[in-house]
Amino acid sequence: MTDEIEQVMQKVYYEKLYDNWVSNFALNLENIWEEDSGNELIPDKTSKVSIVIGKGPSIKEHNHLELLAKSEFKGNIICCDGALIASLKAGITPEKFPNFYVVCIEARQGLKKYFDDDLVRKFGKDIKGIFSVVADPEAIDTARKSGIKIHWMHALFDYEEGKKSFNQISAMMVRAKNHKNGLPGLQTGGNVGTTSWFFGWRILKSEVVALIGINHGWNETDSWEIITSHGFEVEPPKIDHESPSFKKLFPKIYNPEFDCNCILDPIFLYYSKALKEFISRTPQNITTINATEGGVIFGERIHCMKFSTFLEKY
Repeated sequence: MTDEIEQVMQKVYYEKLYDNWVSNFALNLENIWEEDSGNELIPDKTSKVSIVIGKGPSIKEHNHLELLAKSEFKGNIICCDGALIASLKAGITPEKFPNFYVVCIEARQGLKKYFDDDLVRKFGKDIKGIFSVVADPEAIDTARKSGIKIHWMHALFDYEEGKKSFNQISAMMVRAKNHKNGLPGLQTGGNVGTTSWFFGWRILKSEVVALIGINHGWNETDSWEIITSHGFEVEPPKIDHESPSFKKLFPKIYNPEFDCNCILDPIFLYYSKALKEFISRTPQNITTINATEGGVIFGERIHCMKFSTFLEKY
């Protein structure tokens, strides 16, 4: 069942977003040629620890932003774009945490709100951004005007198709001018949280990458209207919640590491399966820590602990 859902999700993403990828890339290309590659962010030596900050519900439930803001953590802070403003408001700023990054990959419009804030403009010059070549141009321009230094990367989604793939074609176009060695390519798993995790160990060379706010699932207390519409402001489908097909599409998962239940929808099922598979395949020297205290990211090669314990240890 999960393999079928994965195939359907990949097809939906490709068919729904392909036109956006092409148009966004065309609008971004001149800036891509003139601005820095994500490879410029690769450190000279291995960095110890990175924390990825998502905007999942556990981050508020367990006061993770406040805990981090008060800590003496010395590693990298990697904010998913949607978590940037909340993190700055909580006191997680590049002033206290100088190794501060934000990641943005989505092609859909409306993401400029993640960068349109007085705090982003205040701290922007000290924030390093990593942006997909197909990300929303308005969002990137807003980030740029806020002072964030733009670095570019390819979001990998069809490179296995060879020379006819969009990834291959866009990479050749990028190399046609200034970036002779190309840009780094990162797997996304369909979402910015997974991309940020990849960024932590592939680009920043962190041996330990911790996750907070990366739930990839819904709480039992969330309404079915929210769950079945994936939180979007659309009319949720009318489905019999007791039918076997519904329970396959929206399974309840028990997380034994944090003793909690979580409900998946087809999108989160796709996201979580991809991230867990990626983690299982990482080099043996890479440690992934789920410190969300919730969600469905547990299993092979995933170390789970409370965030307060993580901060004491690292």
